[in-house]
Amino acid sequence: MNFFDTHCHLDDKVYDNDIKEVINRAHDAGVDEVMIVGINKKSSIKAVEITKTCNGLYASVGVHPHDSKNCSEKTLKFLSGLAKNQNVRAWGEIGLDFNRMYSPIKDQEKWFVRQLEIAGGLNLPVIFHERESRGRFFEILNAHGSQVKKGVVHCFSGNEAELKQYLEFGLYIGITGVLTIKGRGADLRKLAPLIPVDRILVETDAPYLTPAPEKNRTRRNEPAFVRSVLLKLAQVREEDPEQLSCEVLKNSRRFYDLS
Repeated sequence: MNFFDTHCHLDDKVYDNDIKEVINRAHDAGVDEVMIVGINKKSSIKAVEITKTCNGLYASVGVHPHDSKNCSEKTLKFLSGLAKNQNVRAWGEIGLDFNRMYSPIKDQEKWFVRQLEIAGGLNLPVIFHERESRGRFFEILNAHGSQVKKGVVHCFSGNEAELKQYLEFGLYIGITGVLTIKGRGADLRKLAPLIPVDRILVETDAPYLTPAPEKNRTRRNEPAFVRSVLLKLAQVREEDPEQLSCEVLKNSRRFYDLS
């Protein structure tokens, strides 16, 4: 089986001392393609630089809602230029997070709208972050997202009604290692079979959200562990793992416009 970790943060400093080994372990696990997701200017620059070290590594650029308070037109102009690199295949992660509130709502909403416009103009798929936005995510997406050609809800953790809304809007659904966690993943395991097979992506969000069984021996997640996410997904959907891995890989390459 072959896999694509469609969302991770290999630019995180926790990988600075052993990133080559991390990438080698991913290849050994059949993870030949990895999307390194930018969350601000510094992160996006580093993500693009990492993609130059090995085939099969791609990057996205953007400003996360947590970093919205530090966003500016100058930053977005720089990122728009960075997006011209051939290894940049998406814009994000962007969206709203009214749970942790690291940035004021007005800043989150302002720069979410602006980045939707930019991503649409660049014809890039969008990686979305949404947490407890109380309907504002959909309001903004409906009002300003008409130019966005494709989007994925990273680390889906919503309810059935929200899942239906995402799917009706045409979005892909990103599934993380939360699916494998006994208590925390219970609701997600109920909803996973409801997702059309052609809308599923699997991701690690490494170094966060380490799946089972790997979480029993290490706190740090890494792309190799996306295999465990896919195997659990096949189990809860009662599908053949090899067939599902083929379908999800096709979804991933289609989403990021990779031939």
